[in-house]
Amino acid sequence: MLNLNTLLEIMVPMVGTTLGAACVFFLKGAMPPRIQKILLGFASGVMVAASVWSLLIPSMDMSEHMGKLGFVPAVTGFLLGMGFLLAMDQLLPHLHVNATCPEGMKCSWKKNTMMFMAITLHNVPEGCAVGVILAGAAMENSSVTVAGALALSLGIAIQNFPEGAIISLNMRENASRTKSFLYGMASGAVEPVSAIITLMLAKYVEPFLPYFLSFAAGAMIYVVVEELIPESAEGEHSNLGTIGFAAGFAIMMILDVALG
Repeated sequence: MLNLNTLLEIMVPMVGTTLGAACVFFLKGAMPPRIQKILLGFASGVMVAASVWSLLIPSMDMSEHMGKLGFVPAVTGFLLGMGFLLAMDQLLPHLHVNATCPEGMKCSWKKNTMMFMAITLHNVPEGCAVGVILAGAAMENSSVTVAGALALSLGIAIQNFPEGAIISLNMRENASRTKSFLYGMASGAVEPVSAIITLMLAKYVEPFLPYFLSFAAGAMIYVVVEELIPESAEGEHSNLGTIGFAAGFAIMMILDVALG
């Protein structure tokens, strides 16, 4: 299942993070608040659209044989995904961008380390989403296509660009450009790892693939509702985040239809 094409699709989202992190070499200081709001909103739009079009709808399509109970896998997986990220949010020490108080269990980690953990926490469900949809595309009688998997990978890569830029530029306050870039790039390394793990697991539990798809969707929606949207809406010019959301959602829909 791990052929060259599959590995390339797994690596695409990390490329987006790496390119975004490279912005630290071209921009001075932190990212302007207005731009940051637009990018956070954009990332939210991509993740919501990807969750619906690429994960939840295929999950329900694959459960049509259950008749009126065809919603069960999608709803169950979605709630489990939300619950999993909620638990990780409570346990894993992390610090959100522009926040002053860390969340999760108390520890003595430095600010940059906890900010890195926050972005890494975001990227785990995205990697799982890529892995599970690639697993679905590789299985017969699945409503998931290779083109749909590519659309999801490209969509996540697009929304990873602003994430990589935001983390590297914010870390620039307390680290060198090179170190900030490496932090940003490393935050995306968890995606191919979690994608491969999910892909290998899904291979052996094919009947539960609809649950895997909706689980990834629930985890991604949790990140959007709990963190990205609030961060894009706080303070002045919250409408910029809304505009970014609309653009991200539209682009992800276009990718899914055009490539799916």
